[in-house]
Amino acid sequence: MAAPQGGYPPQEGYAQPGHGSSVPEDQQSPVQGQTAQGHAAARKKRAYAGQAYDFGAGANAALGGQPTAGGDYGQYHQQPPVEGYQQQPMYGADPSQMQPAAAGYAPPAAPGMQQMTQQFGAMGMGDPNQMAPQQQHPIPQAARPVQLNQLYPTDLLSQPFNVAELDYPPPPITLPPGTSVYPSPDANCPPKYMRSTLNVVPTTHNLLKKSKLPFALVIQPYGSLHDSEDNVPVIPDQVISRCRRCRSYINPFVTFLDHGHRWRCNMCNLTNDVPQAFDWDSTLQKPADRSLRADLNHSMVEFVAPQEYMVRPPQPLVYLFLIDVSHASVTSGLLATSARCIKESLDRIPNADRRTRLGFMAVDSSLHYFSIPRDGSESSEPRMLVVSDLDEPFLPIPGDLLVTLSECRENIESFLDKLQEMFQNTANLSCAMGSALRAGYKLISPVGGKMTVLSASLPNVGHGALTMREDKKVLGTSKESSLLQTGNSFYKSFAVECSKAQVSVDMFLFSSQYQDVASLSNLPRYTGGQTYFYPGWNAGRSEDAIKFAREFSDYLSSEIGLEAVLRVRATTGLRMSTFYGNFFNRSSDLCAFPAFPRDQAYVVEVSIDETVAKPVVCMQAAVLHTTCNGERRIRVLTLALPTTQNLADIYASADQQAITTFFSHRAVERALSSGLEPAREALQTKVVELLQTYRKELAGGSVSGGGLQFPANLRGLPVLFLALIKNLGLRKSAQIPTDMRSAALCLLSTLPLPLLIQYMYPKMYSLHDMPDNAGLPDEQTGEIILPPAINLSSERLAPYGLYLIDDGQTQFLWVGRDSVPQLITDVFGVTDKSQLRVGKQMLPDIDNEFNQRVRAVLEKSADHRSKGVGSIIVPHLYVVREDGEPALRLWAQSLLVEDRADQGMSLAQWMGSLREKVRTFRNGTFRSSRS
Repeated sequence: MAAPQGGYPPQEGYAQPGHGSSVPEDQQSPVQGQTAQGHAAARKKRAYAGQAYDFGAGANAALGGQPTAGGDYGQYHQQPPVEGYQQQPMYGADPSQMQPAAAGYAPPAAPGMQQMTQQFGAMGMGDPNQMAPQQQHPIPQAARPVQLNQLYPTDLLSQPFNVAELDYPPPPITLPPGTSVYPSPDANCPPKYMRSTLNVVPTTHNLLKKSKLPFALVIQPYGSLHDSEDNVPVIPDQVISRCRRCRSYINPFVTFLDHGHRWRCNMCNLTNDVPQAFDWDSTLQKPADRSLRADLNHSMVEFVAPQEYMVRPPQPLVYLFLIDVSHASVTSGLLATSARCIKESLDRIPNADRRTRLGFMAVDSSLHYFSIPRDGSESSEPRMLVVSDLDEPFLPIPGDLLVTLSECRENIESFLDKLQEMFQNTANLSCAMGSALRAGYKLISPVGGKMTVLSASLPNVGHGALTMREDKKVLGTSKESSLLQTGNSFYKSFAVECSKAQVSVDMFLFSSQYQDVASLSNLPRYTGGQTYFYPGWNAGRSEDAIKFAREFSDYLSSEIGLEAVLRVRATTGLRMSTFYGNFFNRSSDLCAFPAFPRDQAYVVEVSIDETVAKPVVCMQAAVLHTTCNGERRIRVLTLALPTTQNLADIYASADQQAITTFFSHRAVERALSSGLEPAREALQTKVVELLQTYRKELAGGSVSGGGLQFPANLRGLPVLFLALIKNLGLRKSAQIPTDMRSAALCLLSTLPLPLLIQYMYPKMYSLHDMPDNAGLPDEQTGEIILPPAINLSSERLAPYGLYLIDDGQTQFLWVGRDSVPQLITDVFGVTDKSQLRVGKQMLPDIDNEFNQRVRAVLEKSADHRSKGVGSIIVPHLYVVREDGEPALRLWAQSLLVEDRADQGMSLAQWMGSLREKVRTFRNGTFRSSRS
């Protein structure tokens, strides 16, 4: 293997003593040979697997890569794939170029891909611009020359699930040629920003109902916390052409008429006039080429909005920090760490227009306001004003409680330096956070903005006072659902009040005891905020302090949108019926966000009210918002999908990840309204319903050989549903604290799709035998290469192995009970496994190549940017010894979705159960609940 760019030498093999490299010298590349010779004397060979083990038994061996017996353990060889598995896609490679197994799922090529596999050519699933001439025709429903995605049946029982299938892209969207006004590769919205559960839309409600599949959109309007990293064209000329009837924005799928003077709306068919300035370049003051306009070539654009899109002048960015200063907050170090974090992040808070304003309130049994003078004024000392009336909290002075960051920077820093000292000796155990929220609302509601709550206590006095509700006796019973609902109606009604005044609330919760996350999370849920939960947090542990500091700094730097609304429009006959996510539903189709976050996704269910006669339907999401810099903008996303009257087309184009995301939101709603058991039952019923529908309608009603038939593109769906049922938020267990479960439900209803799928079905990597290039930069992209992911089953854990299990929120480094000393030394820097510290920690930085590669894999696995999403989360790392702390081991094992654990089924039991239910699924014998 040639040395990757950047000076990394090839990974030396970890072999049994006495054995050399398993790659003959004549098979090495010139670079490899030179590098190997240069390092031969300086480096030794190490036996990570030990002499007693079968070298072909490692987890990576089962996925096509295994060392040869007696050879270098790090050397990676491609073996024929195990029967029933796909060849594992190598990271950095195009999955569509991987050769599928005989009956496996051939993944679709990414949009705009230059090369199509032979299989796609045969299936007619290519890029419409590259299809054969006989395929380039409109799609009349009677006889369609252009074939949509072909149904590719598989047997779920005879062909075991391979985790690689979760990384395949969704089935491609095949549009008739000429659907977009210009042949732009960016004409249709990429799945990163908006994806549909169905990439072919049924023409009638009855056909959708017959399929039992949901029709919904997963919308993630932003791909990053910062605009500079989110490459979306901005149209600055303020020429915005919209349909007079349905108010859709002009987009790549409209039709121009009358020599380009008018355009026909692709949503409602109304003809509209083209604005006079549409073809005029205001910067150069000369006519412009219409074919170059971004809004006609890009499905995703951002318009700079003119004056008529503003109800009032753009508001400044306002942060009001409500900081718990009770005994619990001070002793855990929350107060000191928060103050230091805010001070060190002042430069990162968006303030390009120099209008950003900050305010601070401290909360215990009283409310402490702080008046901070301007820099250079006679008095530079902040004043603390204490209000002890919690029932009718008032503002002690009219001004100076919200200060402009640019004008008071030095005095804000001075105040934050002294904040810890003000309360360092407190013995106050009370927390009046509800009253503080009321007072904060009075302070910022005339302007709007964000209230950021940092609390380590249960709000136990004043407005919204909560009590200790958790009862371990009801955990795991039908009564547990009552603990997941709000304990005080104040939090929901106050949240609605905040939303109307453009006030958003974010909760950072740190209590080591019960804090009633179920009640407090209502505030972010209805105001477009988020709940961040840090159980048992203590600044005395450096891992805890560093995690919060990094996350809070990223949170403060994020460029949120203010006074935002989201509306989704669609082709006549389609209607947006239900919305899921953190916002307030102001009307039937308008979602209100006092602050629009960059790290959440939203789900919208689509109803088919009328028969759709068009060969293509369009859906358009628009987010109207004020940027942090005081500019009113509209972000528009347009998605076009072909239609069909054929049930097979619908199943062949169903997106398993989007479907799982939709049902994740539905399950959370069901859990909060009806209980956990009905939520789990509804998920199982839905899987059975889909399997039975496919069997009855598309597989001829028979199950040959007792198998379980399902399309290749949906093979992962039963596994993802099992993973969702076994997730912390929904799992049947009497061991899950209510706060932990409530926080998990918050994640299940807000995470962007890539992070949500990983949170349900975590990534697991085998590190001790990872390929030579894993943990090193890719030569072309410079990105760190990850090892192949492996299935979440204890069968994949070799006793001498080292594994990473990562659900996006927490990382576990699993150390096998028979790991050899050299592996422990190289990775952890200790000579004996008994000296290995387990639990929450940071991996030491040791001067050897294997340690550096493991550290690189850990960092890359946690990199949300590479997944195309915005997130502030920095996962904790826990080191787990197989023969170590039982509670820690059981926690890590609970992420092994395919194993039987607690009261949950194994994957084999689950598939067997589904098979039996599908067989007995007859009228009256297995009724479907509404799911």
